[in-house]
Amino acid sequence: VQLQASGGGLVQPGGSLRLSCTASRRIPAINALGWYRQAPGRPRELVAVITSSDRTNYADSVKGRFTISRDSAKNSVYLQLNNLKPEDTAVYYCNMEASGSGGRVHNYWGQGTLVTVSS
Repeated sequence: VQLQASGGGLVQPGGSLRLSCTASRRIPAINALGWYRQAPGRPRELVAVITSSDRTNYADSVKGRFTISRDSAKNSVYLQLNNLKPEDTAVYYCNMEASGSGGRVHNYWGQGTLVTVSS
């Protein structure tokens, strides 16, 4: 399974972007879909996650500005980024976590899409 992320770009502070991530095929037994980001010189951090029951959780730094959503029929997860700040600049990665046989957990990652917030 391959995840294809898109939607990144250069935006001014206060602007918006919508990131999309689509799996090449349906992934059974999905536990959660998430977006992570990694800024230069910093570790990868969780931005937002949505579970199979549509519960969501956000990093404190993005609460009220970012919204995660999913479309199971399209094998996709989205991240709406509003009121962007320079500190949101990072490569954003999508993740899909699924349960496998024998209690194993499989994590699938997209290739990353760069978001740059600058005037």
